[in-house]
Amino acid sequence: MLQNRDPIHPFTTASRTMKLRNKYSGKSCQLFYKSNPLKIVAGKGCKMFNERGETYLDCINNVAHGNILLQLNKKFNHNFIKLVGHCHPDVVEKAYKQMSLISTNNRFLHDELIRFASRITHLLPKDLSVTFFVNSGSEANDLALRLANSHTNAKGVVTLNHAYHGHLTSLMEISPYKFTAEKFKSDKVDNVQVLDCPDTYRGPYTFHNYSNRLAAKLYARKAAKVIKELKKSEHGLNVFIAETYQSCGGQVIPPRKYFELIYKLVDEAGGIKIADEVQVGFGRIGTHFTAIENMKVRPDIVTLAKAIGNGHPVGIVITTDEIATSFYKTGVSYFNTYGGNPVSCGILNAVFDVFEKERLQLNALRTGIYIIKRLRKMKHHFNFIGDIRGEGLFVGVELIQDKKNRKPAKGMAIWVVNYMKNYHKTLISVDGPYENVLKFKPPLVFNVDDAKILLKALEETFNELKHPTNSSAIYI
Repeated sequence: MLQNRDPIHPFTTASRTMKLRNKYSGKSCQLFYKSNPLKIVAGKGCKMFNERGETYLDCINNVAHGNILLQLNKKFNHNFIKLVGHCHPDVVEKAYKQMSLISTNNRFLHDELIRFASRITHLLPKDLSVTFFVNSGSEANDLALRLANSHTNAKGVVTLNHAYHGHLTSLMEISPYKFTAEKFKSDKVDNVQVLDCPDTYRGPYTFHNYSNRLAAKLYARKAAKVIKELKKSEHGLNVFIAETYQSCGGQVIPPRKYFELIYKLVDEAGGIKIADEVQVGFGRIGTHFTAIENMKVRPDIVTLAKAIGNGHPVGIVITTDEIATSFYKTGVSYFNTYGGNPVSCGILNAVFDVFEKERLQLNALRTGIYIIKRLRKMKHHFNFIGDIRGEGLFVGVELIQDKKNRKPAKGMAIWVVNYMKNYHKTLISVDGPYENVLKFKPPLVFNVDDAKILLKALEETFNELKHPTNSSAIYI
């Protein structure tokens, strides 16, 4: 007889879980807070709970836009309780109902796929009308490259420095965030050309010396040379791919005219324009459904993932009929075992329903305005705040050692993240090429009341940096 050898349950200590994870999971699999990782077992709204019932404010979980219904035992209450966390009860109910009917692949007809495809394409430019369903952002971007190649018959890729587009080999090769990092020690492949990241705080053309419009022109002028040379090479120009707003690169918002100028160059060279909206799409910036709309340009391919499934593994590629037809004419049929299955598409539609019903894009706009306004006031009181940037619930705070040379304060930023977790039970993260940018990408249900808690904790943490009151306020 088989015995139950499950070594763990939700309320096993974090140290026990960590020991077992080290035994059974690859050590390269990353964790937040490496030295003292959190074990999270439940959530409610924008709060998360560890195995001891301690509460943390979640400001980093950008895969979740809504809420979930959970039940926990008396560890948290004397009775079973319902907690509203990272997925909406309507989403859970839809998933349960669809799984109780059937879950199969999309080579059988079902209406949930068509319903979501219709809804998503109606929010994008008219000619972006054909969809392909996958399971993640990495799959979406990999397929986008294949679609483009089938149309251009070229292999050359233009990407941005510090970009991250996914963990597949094809995407690691076009993600300088990975292949230029010393710890990865990987080489750029010949068909990939890297443009300067259009960072107006730390890049070659900054707002310290140039207007927004002039900075965009100067970045585009350098890009023109790269695109022209790649077009003439044996590789030709296949695509220009970019996150509209860079996330892993440090919450970078490009100059307003940047994409307009770059897209024009790519069009003239016969290339395809891919907008990677995996991290910033689906209403996160508040003003628009996708960030690329805010740039007033039209890409040839858009990729979405993460938040569209609210934690469920889904992704989608949206392109033109012309490009989709070129892909079809290759004669190679495309199918994805799980992409676009009835359960995933049912969840997509349920998330979309909640997104519209609870007006989460508007909430992102209002809350983001409040956060950025408060952060800019803080900047006047703390000279280690170099830059505040962002839109909606996509916000970055760059920490520096001094105003004059803007030397990155990596140790300080990491200290802030850990102090916020340990003393304020508030979860934020750090990123950027120098790991000195505090980033905030909470679920879209994160409201002004949640923001007040975050900002109070952050201000107290900054004050601790400025006037240390305990021995823990020493960073390396």
